[in-house]
Amino acid sequence: MIAVAATIAASFSVGIAAERRYGEDARAAASLVLRTMLYALVPLIVFFNLTRLDFDVDVGGGLGLGYVTLATVGGLAYVIGSRVLRLPRRSTGAVMVAAMQVNTGFVGFPLVVALLGADRLAEAAAYDAVVTIPWLFGPVFAVGAAFGDAAGEGVRERTRAFFVRNPPLLAMAAALVAPDALAPDVLLDASRGLVFALVPLGFFAVGVYLASEADEGVQVFPPPITAPVIAVVALRLLVAPALLLALAAPLIDLPAPYLLLAAMPCGINTLVVAHAYGLDMRIAAGAVAWSTALVVAGALVGATVL
Repeated sequence: MIAVAATIAASFSVGIAAERRYGEDARAAASLVLRTMLYALVPLIVFFNLTRLDFDVDVGGGLGLGYVTLATVGGLAYVIGSRVLRLPRRSTGAVMVAAMQVNTGFVGFPLVVALLGADRLAEAAAYDAVVTIPWLFGPVFAVGAAFGDAAGEGVRERTRAFFVRNPPLLAMAAALVAPDALAPDVLLDASRGLVFALVPLGFFAVGVYLASEADEGVQVFPPPITAPVIAVVALRLLVAPALLLALAAPLIDLPAPYLLLAAMPCGINTLVVAHAYGLDMRIAAGAVAWSTALVVAGALVGATVL
């Protein structure tokens, strides 16, 4: 967990420093990083890992409740963004995407091992593969296409943008029908190595986009605590786990990793979706930065106590 925290902090700092020194070139680099993640790294990770996943395993009722939780959180985010805060569509979409996109892998997996033990990692992997990944490439990307400024006009153009700018969805569909032979161990291991590359790349982009706001007189670090960011952090870290626990209580004995992963911060792919479809990058970057900082700080304290 210390290594994860150090990587996040270092990448974030490099992004801020790069933007301050190189300006437009740094912003172009951050844009290239996000496009590379979307069109190259993430599809490869999705394909090789889902191809080898055994979908015949009974993953439990908690996974189904995970979908209900994310859908409810997304609905609440829409109401808060559009009705309570009265944000423009691109900002409401950013609030929805940030609230629903969970960092169950990069931050969640190390936390499960550190706080619950390595023997619970299989349950965490199932939650990530069956709940988080399909929800990202389905509803989360759909919200980006529906609310973003860069997704076109009208239902036809936005529907086209959803598929054209969503290569991980195509990778996921291919993985469901591909034989295991197309995902040999060497490629599977290599794809899992790519997961660790997403952390520094993603938080470099967070640093760049937050630093770019300094040109407009906006505080860079810590990121501005705005009403939309507060709403996202509350929905992501408090409402989501409480809702999952309440839904599960009368039905099942909820596995501990599921509850822990439901309380993870906004995922790095929040920035990927916001960038691809033209959502509010300030809200997206601020939500990722603050929710991650709070969870990592809490995890470090918890690991020290335990």
